[in-house]
Amino acid sequence: MVTIRCLAYNHEPYIRQCLEGFVMQKTNFRFEAIVHDDASTDGTAAIIREYAKKYPDIIKPIFETENQYSKKDGSLRRIMDAHTHGKYVAICEGDDYWIDPLKLQKQVDFLEKHPECVYSCHRYYIYNELTKEKYLSSNKYFDNSPSDTEFIFDLAYPFSCDWVTKTLTCLFKKEVYENCVIGNFKYRRDVHLVYYILSAGKGVCHSFVGGVYRKNSGGIYGSLSDIDQLKTNYKVFAEFYSMAKDPFLKKLVVSNYAQILVKERKIRIPHNLLECELLFIHMPPVVIRKIFRKLCFFVNKK
Repeated sequence: MVTIRCLAYNHEPYIRQCLEGFVMQKTNFRFEAIVHDDASTDGTAAIIREYAKKYPDIIKPIFETENQYSKKDGSLRRIMDAHTHGKYVAICEGDDYWIDPLKLQKQVDFLEKHPECVYSCHRYYIYNELTKEKYLSSNKYFDNSPSDTEFIFDLAYPFSCDWVTKTLTCLFKKEVYENCVIGNFKYRRDVHLVYYILSAGKGVCHSFVGGVYRKNSGGIYGSLSDIDQLKTNYKVFAEFYSMAKDPFLKKLVVSNYAQILVKERKIRIPHNLLECELLFIHMPPVVIRKIFRKLCFFVNKK
């Protein structure tokens, strides 16, 4: 019924807690955890082998001798797809973990009863490895409606209102996932998965706290400054829009670019048609005149 996809690389301090979250699940259906060790150089693989031996019906390991993620050729996704057999797919990276033994049961039960929904997520804790603090993730809906047990949302909600999900919280229909084209993107992120899944139906966010997202110094995006995070988001959505041509994504590109301009407080020369549209349609005339003067300066200099 459910295939859990777990990617691990040098997660020796964390992987045991992650695997415990899998094997403690209590369900009335069969589930499996495909645990992929991407040629770790620490003791991650040994711990996975220990759990695969102890729980052979649940833990299905894959051990690589060559790192697949670094190839950037889609091989990692192809490997995981070939071993994904369930009607539903759940995800949990090797450094995150689940804390609710009924997590999968609750999510599957809801999706089975609500065919209009194709994606399920829930609340989660954030654990800061540096400060050792654990706190509940913010959620605009439940912060305002604490007595509700779930709410249904559409594609626009996580992108324009509140990003309510992390990979460790999600469970979605495999048949919808198979139509995703995530592997074609240079700047591949969780936003691609969520976008394509929710393009096929509704999502549901549950109020129960089902897991812990580990925030550590190894996270590249989290270590970036605010402006560099905006620039990264801009690259992601600009590439996304160039391929999907969805007006909704175009709004996200424009929004990110506008925020960059505000943050940097300086004129940027447009590099593509989208940036030209933003500057010449959405910017005040005084800004446009400054850009023209700057362009003329560079032309005259040549």
